[in-house]
Amino acid sequence: MSFSKKILVGLLTGIATGIVLGEYVAPLTLVAEGFVRLLQMTVLPYVTVSIVLSVGSLDVVQAKRLGLRAGLAIAGLWVVALTFAFLFPLVFPPAETASFFSSALIEKPAAFDFVDLYIPSNPFHSLANNIVPAVVLFSIVVGLALIGIPRKAALLDVLKILSDTIARATRFIARLTPVGVFALAATAAGTLRLDQFERLQVYLIAYVAIALLVALWVLPGLVAALTTIPFRDVLFPARNALITAFSAGDLFIVLPVLIETCKEQLARHEGTGGGTAANLPDVIVPASFNFPHTGKLLSLSFILFAGWFADAAIPVMRYPQLALTGLLAFFGSLNAAVPFLLDVFRIPADTFQLFIATGVINSRFGALVAAVHTIAVALLGSAAIAGTMRFESRRIIRYLVITAVLTVAIVGGLRVTFRTSLAHEFKGAEQIYGMTNVFPGEQARIIPASEAGQATVVTLGSIQARGTLRVGFVQPRMPFVFQNARQELVGFDIELVHLLTRDLGVQLEFVEWKPGELLEGVASGRADIGIGGYTVASSLVMPVTFSVPYLDETAAFVVRDHLRSRFETWASIQEATDLSIGIPASPYYERLLKTRLPGVPIRSFGVTENPLGDRAGFDAVAMPAERGSVLTLLNPKWTVVVPSPGLIKIPLAFPLAGTDPQWSAFVNTWIDMKRRDGTLDALYDHWILGKDAEKHTPRWSVVRNVFHWGR
Repeated sequence: MSFSKKILVGLLTGIATGIVLGEYVAPLTLVAEGFVRLLQMTVLPYVTVSIVLSVGSLDVVQAKRLGLRAGLAIAGLWVVALTFAFLFPLVFPPAETASFFSSALIEKPAAFDFVDLYIPSNPFHSLANNIVPAVVLFSIVVGLALIGIPRKAALLDVLKILSDTIARATRFIARLTPVGVFALAATAAGTLRLDQFERLQVYLIAYVAIALLVALWVLPGLVAALTTIPFRDVLFPARNALITAFSAGDLFIVLPVLIETCKEQLARHEGTGGGTAANLPDVIVPASFNFPHTGKLLSLSFILFAGWFADAAIPVMRYPQLALTGLLAFFGSLNAAVPFLLDVFRIPADTFQLFIATGVINSRFGALVAAVHTIAVALLGSAAIAGTMRFESRRIIRYLVITAVLTVAIVGGLRVTFRTSLAHEFKGAEQIYGMTNVFPGEQARIIPASEAGQATVVTLGSIQARGTLRVGFVQPRMPFVFQNARQELVGFDIELVHLLTRDLGVQLEFVEWKPGELLEGVASGRADIGIGGYTVASSLVMPVTFSVPYLDETAAFVVRDHLRSRFETWASIQEATDLSIGIPASPYYERLLKTRLPGVPIRSFGVTENPLGDRAGFDAVAMPAERGSVLTLLNPKWTVVVPSPGLIKIPLAFPLAGTDPQWSAFVNTWIDMKRRDGTLDALYDHWILGKDAEKHTPRWSVVRNVFHWGR
């Protein structure tokens, strides 16, 4: 059996193993990670040595030709990649989206440090930390310096031996590829949760289809049209490396193999330069590695997808800006560049979570495209430098016609499919109302305020003597108090008072009040404590004792999606005199906001009014980001914006009945204990960040769902 067939068998066997065993394949992660690290072990040394050796072997004239002609080949491939990235919006159907609060709303992305990325003050630090651009620049500088050294032959001989040694070690490690591919495929197929991609199927399918078109036809077809290398010889000799890159989702680990494969093809097809061109991939591939490849540039499609998904579509007139900004940003890490681009084009930062989710699949197809891009750069660049690139109108026209037909068929087919059978259905309300309490407990009795009894003096002793803690609430006040789809009273504060009564050793009784009457009920002693996300500033309105804060919220605006950019900074809001801005009725926060925004018309609304409804007529509503994010799940045409610079924190506390110092001290001490034992963090993760908001069953697998293992 040939080696490529062994790799294919490993891939198919791994997928089958993952489907059969499901999450039981998790131990194979060690094998998969070990294989990837073995491949990574020789890559950076190989890149360093090969650049110094190849550049140092050139003369001045050859070096200039390399920079100019190989650079033109890379620029041409960039144009191809950007063209296909900008085709994605043609296939998107209408959709709505929103998400829970994310720290990305208040954390500004770090600025790109191009100097640190490309100019190594300590090249050994760059080597140790896999800072590839800095290593490449260091190697190029050393190689260029070597060009003018008169007695360089001795060093070049040593570098040639070292390069051959590292390449041999790489080939030895590559023999383990079938086993490594098996482990990689098994862990991916066994642990991948298909349900998490339900909302992303449009982008996933489109990305896979267009990535395959680019990798299997557009790039290799372009090489075949412009050089003497046949289409089959562009991809087929590198099939093992392509499968490995796809399985691991990593281009870096197959660079040495791709370089050797390209050198062999250039040496074989003498019409493309023969011996002169055969050594050029040693320089072109490592030197171009730190430039954005086609796989990265296709990721610009996610920025377009996120804009469409968040109802903040990027207009066609801004595509040139996106192309230029993306090219510069993608010189660094995708995980750093994508949040930066989302911020530049005023797309909600929480959509970056979708990019992470799609990366499980897309990273593999992106790595495949990147590997084919590397082959195309090496072959086209070598042909351009050797002067053997050909421009025959018949071959080029045939290539363009086939490409156009395939592109129209794929894009048109996706567009029709998505607009018929795969239209997106937003399920934010289902997600919210499907939430349940983190800490299980019995449902307490709920009585109306009319049955709460007469005003009394509340003390810790009276609560314990009564044996019941009367908790006043108003609903809905998401995510603190509301009823889920099962008509259960749930929320952040609901869970806290369940735990509080347990530690008090008393029973729990809920007293439901009408909006605007709860604080008065607590102040009169008809309820012992109030819940629902009340701010300490409420004490300025109603004389009631408050506990110490148990949570801090962040001042923000919930705005209509298309107005997001006008609320990014306090200065831009100051200019929004034509917009209607609402704020909950609170003298303290009205004064605070009007101080920040003098001259901006601000209108308060009552507790019974729905500020996001059409009848309210607001363009934006001042509201904490944490609870505003939950409301956008019910109103996906709105989004949360935290203006910069500076954050305004809003402390939440419990209104307490009476003035008994023992009752206040007990609650305050209890809150401090819950903060220290992790209870508040667990509730924050669940109700504010939305972690595990949806209950997931274990991944479907044959052994679990057919043979019923582990049940």
